[in-house]
Amino acid sequence: MSTEHHSSWEHWPWVLFMLLSGWIIWLLAPILTPFVASALLAYLGDPLVDRLERYKLSRTVAVIIVFMLMTMIMVSLLLGLIPLLESQLNYLIQRLPAYVAWLRDTALPWFTTRFNIDLTLPESDSLLILIQDHWRSAGGVATTILNSLSKSGLVLVGWLVNLALIPVVTFYLLRDWDVLIENIRSLIPKSMQVTVGQLAGESDQVLGAFIRGQLLVMLALGVIYVIGLWMVGLKLALLIGVMAGLLSIVPYLGTIIGILAALIAAMVQFGDWQHTALVGLVFIIGQSLEGMLLTPMLVGDRIGMHPVAVIFAVMAGGVLFGFLGVLLALPVAAVIMVLLRHAHKRYLESRLYTTEATATAETKIITGD
Repeated sequence: MSTEHHSSWEHWPWVLFMLLSGWIIWLLAPILTPFVASALLAYLGDPLVDRLERYKLSRTVAVIIVFMLMTMIMVSLLLGLIPLLESQLNYLIQRLPAYVAWLRDTALPWFTTRFNIDLTLPESDSLLILIQDHWRSAGGVATTILNSLSKSGLVLVGWLVNLALIPVVTFYLLRDWDVLIENIRSLIPKSMQVTVGQLAGESDQVLGAFIRGQLLVMLALGVIYVIGLWMVGLKLALLIGVMAGLLSIVPYLGTIIGILAALIAAMVQFGDWQHTALVGLVFIIGQSLEGMLLTPMLVGDRIGMHPVAVIFAVMAGGVLFGFLGVLLALPVAAVIMVLLRHAHKRYLESRLYTTEATATAETKIITGD
């Protein structure tokens, strides 16, 4: 009994350490964002660095190659996508009255007739004019961001410092990643190394499958949707495809929002059911490829995070820690899920669970049930 009591007290320092760590993260949330972003990038790049090291390259040379590759990809995406997305946003703002008119004059009357539910769209002409005038005065995405940042010199300086910190911190974390992991492992008490090592291995599998695999799935779906909608002839193909690909981090959310937006855009642009059917076909193909090929091949079945859990994790992280919480939400949720699996397994093997099961069985025998 005393041994069990003593062993239970041994876990309290770790509980206090986790609570203290959470409190410190909450206090330092405003300055931690670039470091967390850098850690995620280093985590993504470390496997490729390790692979290059197998070809007899030094760690520093391998890190430089991977770092330059990651930088080129990000810069190319930003320089290539931002002007295209801005042009599509301009088109969307110009066509907003047509979309609202279609909803008010076509979609809602059909819905009312079909389901006998009276739906009306509030008058929004003044709001549309305000949005269009504001967009024209802002001058586009880049100008709007710069204007909002330049309103406060300190905000602009902080934004530039964070932006400059990310590549620097990413490079050093990527170079010393294995050393940092080994130092952390050496701090674990020897009595807990087997359990912690097993949990760390499972967490790494889940995180690797989710972060690397899900990013590739999002990218692949975005490309599929953009190409498919472009072949249909939809003028908002890039905007809707990119949005659907990014939102696919939550299962089915990207598909639902993407197909609704694409169907409305197709009906307003073409006004026929043939193009609307082709838009639906694009998303059916995308979902089929995701379910049968992309997710099994890139992610696997090691995650098991319910869509509701994903939504809750992102929202809770955003409320508690802002943008930092959004970055941390899914990795932390994946690790918590591994810990809960371990706790559930321990509970099924514990005396509490087996005693209850035994008592229930004995009760049934006595009562003759």
